Amino acid sequence: MKKNIKIPYFIYYPLLIICLLVISFTMERAFHLNFAKYGIYPHKIKGLRGILLWNFIHSDIKHLLNNIVAFFVLSAFLFYHYKKYAWKILLIGSFITGILTWLIGREAYHIGISGINFMLFSFLFFSGIFSKYYRLMAVSLIVVFLYGSIIWLMFPIIKNMSWEGHLSGFISGLFFSFLYSKEIKNKYAFANKVKIYPEDEEFLKQFDEKGNFIENTEKTKEQKEKLG
Repeated sequence: MKKNIKIPYFIYYPLLIICLLVISFTMERAFHLNFAKYGIYPHKIKGLRGILLWNFIHSDIKHLLNNIVAFFVLSAFLFYHYKKYAWKILLIGSFITGILTWLIGREAYHIGISGINFMLFSFLFFSGIFSKYYRLMAVSLIVVFLYGSIIWLMFPIIKNMSWEGHLSGFISGLFFSFLYSKEIKNKYAFANKVKIYPEDEEFLKQFDEKGNFIENTEKTKEQKEKLG
């Protein structure tokens, strides 16, 4: 009988979201549509609808591929190390990032999931630092090593790029890292201490509180009683 292969949740959820991005892009190209007009358009009431849609719209295949590769890596880290907060960060964070972009952005259509990528980058980096837990701090270092250079894309150095969306995402990630910092830090407060595993208990029972081997101690007492 063949065993069912289960995809780990921290891989499954990112892939599911990526599939939605690919489907949206494919539909736009296949039917010669223009989804860009459904992106965020700052300072216009009509432009608010983009808060729900802008993550699923990309200008071209290069834009899409760059974003989904980064999203897969960063969101996989998020679901694996911060499973409890992952969906809250993605959903509420997407809304906050969209609102900030609408408030501070230029009057042009802002599209793409790169704002979420900046949010994830910011959250993973700062949460690891604030936690002071070595494994999460290692994630912070990995994230910086892989994507540290994107920090410059929060500034208006490239024409027709939504640096405002990137900055908004970064601010959102920082907000969530502060919001959950105490809870995450408390969770791992004693994680660095030595753990006693069940298989060690029987062995440790052979020693008393002073570290003496109990069997030898009992024999010594018997010998003293006989001599007495």
